Amino acid sequence: MSLKHAVLAALLEGDASGYDLTKVFDASVANFWYVVPQQLYRELEKLEARGLIAGSVVEQDRRPNKRVFTLTEAGRTELGAFTAVSARPMVMRDELLVKLQAVDVGDIHAVSAAIEERIDWARSKLARYERHRERLLAGRAEADYLRDADRIGPYLTLLRGRMFEEDNIRWGQTVLTVLAERASRGIRPAGPNAPTGTMANRVAEGRGEGPPA
Repeated sequence: MSLKHAVLAALLEGDASGYDLTKVFDASVANFWYVVPQQLYRELEKLEARGLIAGSVVEQDRRPNKRVFTLTEAGRTELGAFTAVSARPMVMRDELLVKLQAVDVGDIHAVSAAIEERIDWARSKLARYERHRERLLAGRAEADYLRDADRIGPYLTLLRGRMFEEDNIRWGQTVLTVLAERASRGIRPAGPNAPTGTMANRVAEGRGEGPPA
């Protein structure tokens, strides 16, 4: 997936300026795509050059004029074609997980603090997603919304973001419990020279195989 399709999908919500889109990405699209403003503005220029969006200047009283972008028919066609292509599985690259992988030879307290920060971050995002959910539902029951709404894509992607952050919180709490319990029993991190066996043996053990005779 490219940023192109994330921008086109965001413009399904209606015409928007670059500034408007940065807010949309921060409030809703952030549950599946992160982008910095500079990347977004560069992508808007590319999409306009390709005819997938059209830009126009909107005059404003007592405020600077702004440039607003509209999804073109070519852009809608591009999005439609994109939905028909098989999606590649998500690949996770998370520095925190590398720290946790190395916690046995590291600073367990620092890693625990990093986990707590991740939980706080997840709670903050979850609260933001919940506010967005309430705006989408506008007082309707979820079942009624999913049955009658003109578009359900934004809600279903938001649902994935909420579940992701809820799982992050549960995982983080589990990790903190395990680390705290080990620390309470005085289990110290292994030294850097502690024997760990060969990589081949550990891989074989993971497959349920014993070491060679």
